[in-house]
Amino acid sequence: MSAPPSPSPARWFKALRRTRIEESSTKAGPAACAEQLKRARAAFRAGRTSKESFRRAQLETLVRMLAEHECDFVDALCRDLHKPRFESVVSELILVKNEALYAINNLTKPPLSASVGAWCSPVQLCLVPLVGAIAAGNCVIINPSDTSSHTAELLHRLIPSYLDNECYHVLLASASDLPEIVDLKFDHVFFTGNSADGTKVAQAAARGLTPVTLVLDGTNPCYVDAECDGARRGGASPGRASRTPGRARRRPTTCCATPAPATPCCGSCAAPCCSSTGRTRASPAATGAWPAPRASPRPRPARQVRHGGRRGQVNEAEKYIAPTLLTEVVETDPIMQQEIFGPVLPILTVSDVDEAIAFICRREKPLCVYAYSSNSKVISRLMEETSSGSFCANDCILQSLMVVLPFGGVGASGMGSHHGRASFDTFSHRKSCLLRGTRIECVTYLRYPPYEDRNLSLMTWASTLSYKSQGWCQIL
Repeated sequence: MSAPPSPSPARWFKALRRTRIEESSTKAGPAACAEQLKRARAAFRAGRTSKESFRRAQLETLVRMLAEHECDFVDALCRDLHKPRFESVVSELILVKNEALYAINNLTKPPLSASVGAWCSPVQLCLVPLVGAIAAGNCVIINPSDTSSHTAELLHRLIPSYLDNECYHVLLASASDLPEIVDLKFDHVFFTGNSADGTKVAQAAARGLTPVTLVLDGTNPCYVDAECDGARRGGASPGRASRTPGRARRRPTTCCATPAPATPCCGSCAAPCCSSTGRTRASPAATGAWPAPRASPRPRPARQVRHGGRRGQVNEAEKYIAPTLLTEVVETDPIMQQEIFGPVLPILTVSDVDEAIAFICRREKPLCVYAYSSNSKVISRLMEETSSGSFCANDCILQSLMVVLPFGGVGASGMGSHHGRASFDTFSHRKSCLLRGTRIECVTYLRYPPYEDRNLSLMTWASTLSYKSQGWCQIL
């Protein structure tokens, strides 16, 4: 007798619990944040977050929240960014669950308190840092981006229903309020966003000597070598960035290709846009959209670069631009002088890997560098001779989804890192402690005045022993 068929994904998805659609949450500013911060500090000083059992329970509750409201997050991401369900589950929800489970299995002690802000991948960029902050014993105020308003409102409703209301708060403030909020003196600020807002946050944090972690937008160059397998370019190519068109700050934003693969690269990059359905993805539901009306003008400069490239379909009303490839691009073109917020990929022709490395090194340090080549020496050169927050060979974005790999920027692309153990380290402090007994005072008196040559000789002799005795003589 054959086993009964398993429920279809569609039926399983519809069975998931949904929250009631409520009125939009009101915006809050620095005054509301000050009250939340006061409550969070009181809970922190009371030692509420110091117990491992409390942190474990909060992380398990966070996982349960994601499981019980998966369809709500998918709906919100679809309404904000037109993200397909597959992408929302894989690149947002599963990533946060993996982070939480990793933290649960590796919990240890210490604490601080923190603030988190994010946009673009609005679930994981808020909740992944939140997981690390909870694991490290912090009280947290998170500020989801108002750009993805539906997701922000969903987090604003759900988090107070699941997590401790005194330790964890959600603030709905605009980007213009962030410097004033940071002035309230947090113990740590974690910010993801564009360079302009990141600079303001860093300046405000510097006034109060507040440690800050920044993950900033920028250019992520990708090099496609002549010795790159064509099938690989189609399967894991920079064109796969169309799965998160213009939204993921880890996606390739510039493709440097040698003359041989430059033309085939266009076809292989476009292939992912037509895969799965067998037709061109010409709708926002298939490939995503710009995040909000105020962001819609950002891809315009890409349409002003008129080269022999493939120009995508544009729908201003739906804030949509189809995946677009620009060929015959030169470094002085307007599209190369700015951050790209649409599914637009300029393809810059370079003579060899040396020119590609020189191009990357001339520009600001990127968040990610990608390389496609079958030659391990080419991969090694790009990895060693360029500076970036992360590096990935023959794939894209994958390195930022792995719990065991720290992810962050360097220079203009940010500072600090998160994911897995790195998140715990970011939101905690390694305090050095020396516990000394009083029984060896008969030896340590040699350190004190009046100084004598005999005491100096003994100290010098004792210091030579520290190599073998692991430094115990340094106490002298």
